[in-house]
Amino acid sequence: MKKATLFFILLIWITDAIAQPSQDTSGALIPQKENIIKAETIIKIENLGPKVNTQYPELRPTVSADGNILFFICENHPQNTKYNSIRNSQDIWYAVRDSFGRWSEAYHMEYPLNTYFYNAVFWISPDNNRILIRNAFIDGDYMGNGVSMSYLDKDGYWSKPEALRIKNYQKYDRGRQNGATMAHDGKTLLLYMTEEKNGVNNDIYVSFLQKDKYWTEPKSLGKKINLPKNDEMTPYLAADGVTLYFSSDRPGGQGDNDIWMSKRLDSTWQKWSDPVNLGAPINTPEWDAFFTLDAGGEYAYLTNSTDTYGESDIVRVKLLEREKPDPVVLVSGNVYNKKTNEPLSASLLYETLPDGEEVGNAISNPDDGAFKIVLPYDKNYVIRATADKFFAQSENLNLDSLVKAGYKEIHKDLYLVPIEIGQVVRLNNVFFDFDKWDLRAESHLELNRVVKLLEENPAIEIEMSAHTDSYGSDEYNFKLSDNRARSVMEYILSKGISPNRIRSQGYGETKPVALNDTPENRQLNRRVEFTILKN
Repeated sequence: MKKATLFFILLIWITDAIAQPSQDTSGALIPQKENIIKAETIIKIENLGPKVNTQYPELRPTVSADGNILFFICENHPQNTKYNSIRNSQDIWYAVRDSFGRWSEAYHMEYPLNTYFYNAVFWISPDNNRILIRNAFIDGDYMGNGVSMSYLDKDGYWSKPEALRIKNYQKYDRGRQNGATMAHDGKTLLLYMTEEKNGVNNDIYVSFLQKDKYWTEPKSLGKKINLPKNDEMTPYLAADGVTLYFSSDRPGGQGDNDIWMSKRLDSTWQKWSDPVNLGAPINTPEWDAFFTLDAGGEYAYLTNSTDTYGESDIVRVKLLEREKPDPVVLVSGNVYNKKTNEPLSASLLYETLPDGEEVGNAISNPDDGAFKIVLPYDKNYVIRATADKFFAQSENLNLDSLVKAGYKEIHKDLYLVPIEIGQVVRLNNVFFDFDKWDLRAESHLELNRVVKLLEENPAIEIEMSAHTDSYGSDEYNFKLSDNRARSVMEYILSKGISPNRIRSQGYGETKPVALNDTPENRQLNRRVEFTILKN
């Protein structure tokens, strides 16, 4: 294992590994044991190898959505912050995976993430720019039990962790153990703890992010998950936002705590399917916990104490179909300044149409503007970035009409337009039926953002324009585009914007942005946009 301060070493290692195939195979996955479920099905437990695992206990893996970053605890390692302490030391380490599936030598994290208390990473966001940390910190100073968030800066350093403000948290965390994870939407927090003073039987709770940045009071997941006399802990919510894996010593297990799986049945977080034991070899007669997945949901990472380099190792196992979560889409891209094409650090939101409900958040990397978000199927999404003095050119991703064909990865860049005279903003989420100019309800979310821009910047005046492809006559295309532009303007005026601040114009096919030679290019030419005339 090696010691590292800058997180960008991780990214450099990945780049080098892709450019120069390594001759060292010692980090390859090592099959350890197998269990025959059926004659044709073999489940293998694969040790991550000696670059990750050592003679010391490795615990609590947390893998990134793309499967390329792994955080974990190493206990009592000589490089740990308080190695010489009387009490056991638990510090955060991490490794990265190259394009050949090989893990790098593990790196020890430094302050402010590793302190003289027990340390752990509970969750890494899909954008890889945020991590959820064990314990409550204020400006990096330890304040007691709780959970904190740390952010990656443009130089590759992690910020000092700051505690999440959870209403009445201390009322619920009174036992000997606690922990957390977060849904990939960045808005849903799962906690395990007990209200019994010095108690050992934990329950699993959920808390939600509010607009004021506070988190709601923890709420039990209900009697199906939390049995009255058993220990439920180390929850992990899969990328689909529905499938829950957790550890419990409930009846029907292999011995001690086992990994169980249940499906959330509605939005109350109280109704769940009957938990199912994942069986051997995932579960053993020993204590089994710390289960995590990448967004693809094919491989699970967990702690194992059989045939290991030390007391416990980090391993992975390929899941059977019945054990997998529902498939999702991993959307990656970069945020750019539309005017300069330079990358931007921005906050991201994704909402559903036509209701406009905010269903998740992310941030782009402060260095290159890179982001990743995870989207379940069966929804129509609007994705946009936000930054001060910019207007977002949002993107539409309709997964409602797609058949669940398994895990997919999609690249989609996002652009922010500076609020300046002459800048043109394309409105990608304004919709009309074929050959009509009546606004569809899905358009209101996009146009309400234009209304907000005008309300917050009272000096701005704009021209709203509509454009067509080259199909149809010039007269037909002009009439259609002019009526569509007018329809959009009338909606904005209906929200109280002064008529002298907006005008409409249809341009037909006279201002193409692409050749009209393919369906994709014709789609680019069929557009609604506005131009800032005065600021």
